[in-house]
Amino acid sequence: MYKKTALFLTSVLAGLLAIGQSKTMTVYTTAAKTPLRMTQGGTYNFSAWRQPLETEPFVLVDPSVTFQSIIGIGGALTDASAETFAKLSKEKQHELLTAYYSPTSGIGYTLARTHIQSCDFSSDSYSYVSDNDRSLKTFSVAHDETYRIPLIKQAIAAAGGHLTLYVTPWSPPSWMKDNNSVTGGGKLKPAFAQDWANFYVKFIRTYEAKGIPVWGLSVQNEPMAKQKWESCIYTAEDERDFIKKYLGPTLQRSGLADKKLIAWDHNRDLVYQRASTILEDPAAAKYVWGIGFHWYETWTGGPMLFDNVRLVNKAFPAKNLLFTEGCKERFEFDSLNAWSLGERYGYSMVNDFNSGASGWTDWNILLDENGGPNHVGNFCFAPVHADTRTGQLIYTNAFYYIGHFSKFVRPGARRIAVSSNRASLQTTAFVNKDGSIVVIVLNTTDEAVPYHLCLKGKATVNESLPHSIATLIIK
Repeated sequence: MYKKTALFLTSVLAGLLAIGQSKTMTVYTTAAKTPLRMTQGGTYNFSAWRQPLETEPFVLVDPSVTFQSIIGIGGALTDASAETFAKLSKEKQHELLTAYYSPTSGIGYTLARTHIQSCDFSSDSYSYVSDNDRSLKTFSVAHDETYRIPLIKQAIAAAGGHLTLYVTPWSPPSWMKDNNSVTGGGKLKPAFAQDWANFYVKFIRTYEAKGIPVWGLSVQNEPMAKQKWESCIYTAEDERDFIKKYLGPTLQRSGLADKKLIAWDHNRDLVYQRASTILEDPAAAKYVWGIGFHWYETWTGGPMLFDNVRLVNKAFPAKNLLFTEGCKERFEFDSLNAWSLGERYGYSMVNDFNSGASGWTDWNILLDENGGPNHVGNFCFAPVHADTRTGQLIYTNAFYYIGHFSKFVRPGARRIAVSSNRASLQTTAFVNKDGSIVVIVLNTTDEAVPYHLCLKGKATVNESLPHSIATLIIK
């Protein structure tokens, strides 16, 4: 650990020295009511910087102050995405994979999530085992081999042979639950706790045997939501006890102790209550890599609760935070060009990273022209939609907003100190392992904002366009 930290700080210092020599910056911009979509602009020169008057907008970057390390940015590879992908021509399939996973020609996704058994974004409910098969002798992922496994393998290849993948169950098999159904909430019957823990191991080993490495897993998707689709309820105490008595020890005994175990995997609203209940218990905390969270506390139109995430980060600094799911719900085809789609992503990503998140995972990478397929009518937006009637791909502005992060903030980057003296300029910043500095500036207002980008006694002038996101690269 010490050697890795020393090497990283060496790269940071090298980057700072390079800045002092080159004094240049390149800007990529996406903006409403313009053709700009991650469009590269000119090169900006740095010059000596003076203390600005309070009337002058500026963004101040300090690479010498570092925070969390970044594991990756990406999206979920679901049944719905895979089934839609299979309907595309080979040419369009290649286009999509390149657009998402190529670090040069695309937006360079490096992180992925997939589901264990069915979820709402499956065409139907299904299980990997027969009823009452406690020994898991009938375990089979044959269902996934038709669409999902081929897509995951192609995504790994398109990403250059490596994709950090974690897996999540939506529900245990119906016969393990007290409501005898995979839908409608219900709880895991205590008598099947060990069998269910064994199930995770079986899934991970099966996928890895098929050439799909698994980096980590979460305990349960949205454990406090009683849904009409696959769901299962765990109170904080339930999840804590399942981790420390069954899942944690089972992973360890099975030689899977290196898999990163993620708790909660639900909204920001109760994230501190869940984290504190689990992480204040040393017997559970020792198995937990970090806390996952979603953004759906805003479904009623309320504000995103970033302060709750910051509190977890402050209270448990040794644990990681990971944004594990988000999407715009209530799909409407006529709203695919709504600028608010991308702005929601930009606003969440800036604030989630500033709150301590080590990675960020969108929901479905691809959906059809109906916002599905989905076996319970829970149709949603994705960054890219395939119109299966025409065979064309529709790139929403959300794709570009995410790309302003995923293409330029690479695994191993560290977040660095950055501040703005205008509420209209929301910002976060990182330094990559190669020493390059990435500053992201978000403007959700109707006004253009000229500003100075200030760095270690040097500054350059830029302008944030109305309803825009810009990535500033300093090498």
